[in-house]
Amino acid sequence: MPKRKKYSKTSAHALVYDLIIIAVGIFVALVLAKVGFIDYLISIIGNYYVLASFVAGIFFTSAFTLAPASVALVRIAEYAPVETIALWGGLGALCGDLILFFFIRDRFYNDLIKAIKPSIRHHIFRSFHLGFLKWLAPLVGAAVIASPLPDELGIALLGMSKVKLSFLIPISLAMNILGIYLLLGFVNVFF
Repeated sequence: MPKRKKYSKTSAHALVYDLIIIAVGIFVALVLAKVGFIDYLISIIGNYYVLASFVAGIFFTSAFTLAPASVALVRIAEYAPVETIALWGGLGALCGDLILFFFIRDRFYNDLIKAIKPSIRHHIFRSFHLGFLKWLAPLVGAAVIASPLPDELGIALLGMSKVKLSFLIPISLAMNILGIYLLLGFVNVFF
């Protein structure tokens, strides 16, 4: 029988550290928007909104850069068609998700898993392989990718479900385009 890993307070601290970094990212985005830095960058870009949307899309995926990227996409939408921004931002976000999938996913996933007590962790893993979460987790992961939540969580859910890359690519692209489109639509309607 394989040894179970012990619950680690250090891992719980690492998860808290990740959440603090997310909060700092939101604060920095608000400050950059308030002082006009993002507006300045958008004015420099001018008519290159396709490139700007793509680059902002790359940063739209990570918990650490989601807030500034969202502000940038909203500002770009003031000068360009929403559909174009959603498409190119979604393509950029797909690239960001692939980077997360291959390089970063393990850190966030490991911090989250190690912060959970072993008995609960065992129950969760068993549910992902035998229970209703086996088919629900990919749907929830796709919904998280489309939502304004960080894509790391969605990627972790898809990873726990053993989703293949050939499934991840079209789902990530479609969900990110939808998520950016809904974000821009929400801002247009309510602000």
